[in-house]
Amino acid sequence: MKTESHSINDVLAKNATSFFIPPFQRAYAWGRPEIERYFSDISRIIESELDDKQYDKLEHFFGTVVIKEEKAGFANKSVVVDGQQRLTTTLIFLIALRDSETDTLKKDFIKQNYLTNNASSFQDKIKLKQVTKDWDSYRALVNKSEPSPGVISIAYDLLKKLINEKKRLNPQVEFEQYITAIQRMNVAVIFLDERPFKGEDPQIIFETLNSLGKPLTLSDLVRNFVLLNMESDKQSDIYEKIWHPKIEEILYENTSKFFRDYLQYKTASSLKVVSDNNTKELYQQFKDFVETEFDSHNDFIDDIVRIVKCYKWIITEIVIESISSNNSNDRIIKELLRNIFHDIKAEAFKPFVLGLLEYHQYTVNDRRLSDETLISTLRTIRTYLIRRRILGLTQGENKNIVTLSKKIESLSNGTVSMLELLTNMFYRLRLPNDNEMKNTLASMNYYEGLKQYSKLILGKIEEHNTKVAVDFRDKKITIEHIMPQTLENSWKVELGEHFNEIHKTYLHNIGNLILTEFNSEIGNKSFEEKKRKLATSSLNFRLDIISRNTWNEDSIKQHQTNMISWFLSTFPLPEEYKDKANWNTQKIEKTSFSPLDTDAGEMAEGNKPVELLINEDVIKVKTWQDVFIKFLKYLRDNPGFDFEFILDNQTELFRRDETIIKWSSLKELIDAKVDLSSRFKTFNGKVWDKEKELNDDLFFIHINISASACMTRIGNVMQKFNMPENSVEIKLK
Repeated sequence: MKTESHSINDVLAKNATSFFIPPFQRAYAWGRPEIERYFSDISRIIESELDDKQYDKLEHFFGTVVIKEEKAGFANKSVVVDGQQRLTTTLIFLIALRDSETDTLKKDFIKQNYLTNNASSFQDKIKLKQVTKDWDSYRALVNKSEPSPGVISIAYDLLKKLINEKKRLNPQVEFEQYITAIQRMNVAVIFLDERPFKGEDPQIIFETLNSLGKPLTLSDLVRNFVLLNMESDKQSDIYEKIWHPKIEEILYENTSKFFRDYLQYKTASSLKVVSDNNTKELYQQFKDFVETEFDSHNDFIDDIVRIVKCYKWIITEIVIESISSNNSNDRIIKELLRNIFHDIKAEAFKPFVLGLLEYHQYTVNDRRLSDETLISTLRTIRTYLIRRRILGLTQGENKNIVTLSKKIESLSNGTVSMLELLTNMFYRLRLPNDNEMKNTLASMNYYEGLKQYSKLILGKIEEHNTKVAVDFRDKKITIEHIMPQTLENSWKVELGEHFNEIHKTYLHNIGNLILTEFNSEIGNKSFEEKKRKLATSSLNFRLDIISRNTWNEDSIKQHQTNMISWFLSTFPLPEEYKDKANWNTQKIEKTSFSPLDTDAGEMAEGNKPVELLINEDVIKVKTWQDVFIKFLKYLRDNPGFDFEFILDNQTELFRRDETIIKWSSLKELIDAKVDLSSRFKTFNGKVWDKEKELNDDLFFIHINISASACMTRIGNVMQKFNMPENSVEIKLK
């Protein structure tokens, strides 16, 4: 085995060499994200070439290509063990470049140097033999024929479009610059020893390259990007003295999340949650941001390091360091951060609050956020979140709250308040007013419907009423039903003739609940016994109970009124917002969205679809199962899409390899586990036992998925087929 550095141009332009992609390789699979990144790399090389100020022109490392060379008569045949996606993309790009030119000499240059080889044993003397599935489409492109619809033709169309768009925007970019860019895209070529006793079998090498090792995380990629362009001594110095102790050692497993939230804050835009699926996409966005916004990687490191401590305060439940030099303010800020990010778990506000803390800790653009403004802003956020959670509202927060980051400077100079920002959102993102809160709290099942937030709310009410903090997180502090969950005879007498109806209506109502330190001790006791025990409590809630002579429907309603009043004074709105419609009534919110929207999963959950729009076709749907099935059916029936590609790449697209299966396979699953039968439906939306004619080739689709998973699956297919964001939309009820 030997390794050499070559440009991708040198590899492909060898006159006496043909390339063979062995059958164990997967078919071509690059979609829009990978191709757009590829073209972006080419564009950066061209921009460097055209920049007269740059002495050392930019090059690009394009990865690894593994080759095993064989003799084929008087010519060489290179078996491509790994790197076929890179080679194929470059050749499709060169074909698109050829077809964008009018100059015959330039067209012939590409054909003779890259596409064909007189010594080739392959059909039409084509230099690179694709896997069987891609061969006809690739050969058609080389021969200037119309290729079959599929991933190859989609890649060609996209690259041709990008070339033409580049030419329109910058006429300076010509044929020669593209060839130069190919010459400056370098690959590490690993040549395998052809002697069998060396053990370098291509299949084994391929399996090793594609199965071992943990994928790089976003933080790995960012670290490598920042450090690898430095000299080795400087790399070690910065990593050991700055990067590791001041970033990674502080954030640990949260480092990748930090980089995403940092970028969201800095760009005031919503980005996808970090996952193995989108790491490279997020990394590319990160690279673009750093290269645009910072003069050097050292400047970027300085910016990151100073903000890391702010992020640590967000993700750490109990913060030891001082955030404010004023002890009282410090306690308040820490508790508010804990409420927002650990009690309520509001992920959507992390980028925004990261910005607030930066402006609070440092002077940014000659502005600084005071303790008072920070506390006021955090209190407003907590009120906003608590009020929305009581109404069950979360949709839209992840995508839209982050956009408020661009208003932090205005908050710091006092030209806008947090209340003004939050009451200028869409209806779906509204700040609920007092009337909404009164109506909901009076009728809701508070005990079971708000389990995640119920103790927090009651604890803060207690704290507001007494000015003394209560440790509502302590397991000994519990929510007590005054009228118990099981009625003994004494309680039936207490409640009167309609005890069953009262019990059913008010058991879990906020009017029948208080916070106590001894729930298990008073359980089903009579009202008099409960009062005696509550009299020993230290919590203020007891006073409203022990002052009453009886506990019946009137008592519960009176206590309900008090509890709601206390809630509104604990999580208050200024007078002018109490009865106001706290949203921007001029903003018209879309009732449809694309599966490629960053909040598509959030939009889908809890809503019902009524229409699936694909290009100009309107398809009626009733469930998210319908959406997924009919989307796939559209692709299967439309000759512009390669349905076979979907079948061959299910693990990548759907994260499971049996999403679309034939009846012959489903039957085996059903025989092994009968309850699987309802999890698969045909393209007609029927389960197997409702289908009149079952044959081994009948397709079934796995539909036991959430609305969010449905969006992820469709979005993956759209990206792979280069379908524009607006080509697929889902209209909600």
